[in-house]
Amino acid sequence: MSEAIADPRPDVPHVALDMLVRHPRLAEARKLYLDRFLAIYGGDPFLVRLLIESGRILVFVLALVLDAGQDPARPETWLTVGRLKRELAMFGMASARQIDHLIRRLCAVGYMGSRPAEQDRRVRILEPTERMRAHDRDWLAAHYAPLALLCPENDYGPILRRDPAAQMAQRYAAVTLLPVAAQMFTTFPDMLLFLNRAGGFPVIAALLQAAMADPASPHAAVPFADVGDRFGISRTQVRNLLVEAEQAGLVKLHARGGQSVEILPRLWTSHDRGMAAGMYLHDLAYAIATGRRRFTEAV
Repeated sequence: MSEAIADPRPDVPHVALDMLVRHPRLAEARKLYLDRFLAIYGGDPFLVRLLIESGRILVFVLALVLDAGQDPARPETWLTVGRLKRELAMFGMASARQIDHLIRRLCAVGYMGSRPAEQDRRVRILEPTERMRAHDRDWLAAHYAPLALLCPENDYGPILRRDPAAQMAQRYAAVTLLPVAAQMFTTFPDMLLFLNRAGGFPVIAALLQAAMADPASPHAAVPFADVGDRFGISRTQVRNLLVEAEQAGLVKLHARGGQSVEILPRLWTSHDRGMAAGMYLHDLAYAIATGRRRFTEAV
C-alpha cells in the first residue's frame, strides 16, 4: 500500500497495491478491463449520458453501497438524500443542487425510487431499483475480471457470475472503505481530467483499447466523430478533451485535425495505477465480505 495511505484493514488478508502495479501481467489485465468496461457502455449512449462523469458515477455507486449498509434500527445509516450528500462531500462533491438533480434524473429513468421510512414516515429513504442493481452487477463483474486474471488463487466467481447475494455482501463491506476510497480518489489527477469531463473516461478507454489493438503503431487512429457517435457526445467535446489532455502531457495529437492520438507513457502509467487502486479496493471489500476463509493472500 502507498505510504501516504494507511492500510485500512491490516487484519484481513488482501492483495497489496504495489503488487498489482508491478504485476507482470498488468497489461493483460488492462486489456481485459477495457474490453469489459467498453462492453457495458460502448453500445449504449444512454448509459454514457446518464453516468458521464465522476459526480454521476459516484452518486450511483455510493447509493448502492449505502443502501447495502443500512440498519433499520439506526436512522443514521439510512439512505436519505442528506446521508448521500454527506458521503459525497468526502469525495469533493459538495454541490447540493447538482446532487439533487442527479437523484431526480436517476429516479426519472427508473434507476432509483424513494419511500417513507417505516420507523419515521416523515423521512424518505432512497431505494435502488432492480434495473440499477443489474447494471451494478455488470459493473462489478467488469472490475473484478482483471483481479481474477492477476490473482487466480482468489475466488471471485460469485461476483463474476453476477450473484445478487455476493453483490450485496460486497457493497455492504465497502461501506467501511469509503474514507480510504475518498482519500485515494484525489490522488490520480491525470485520470480525474477524464473522469470529470462529459464522456471523458469512455473516450480515453476507447483510445487506449485501440492503441493496444495495434501495438506496432504508437497512434490510435480513431476519428473524433466516430468516438463521439459511439458515446453520444459531440465531436467538439471529444476534441476539447483531447486538446486538454495533450496540454497536460498525456497524449500527443497527430495528422490533420489531430485525428491520430498517441498515448504517452504518463497516461499509460496513470491509468494503470488508477486501475490498480480500484482493484485493491475491490479485493479488500470482497475479502471483508467473505472473511477470506477459502482464499489465500496474493504475494
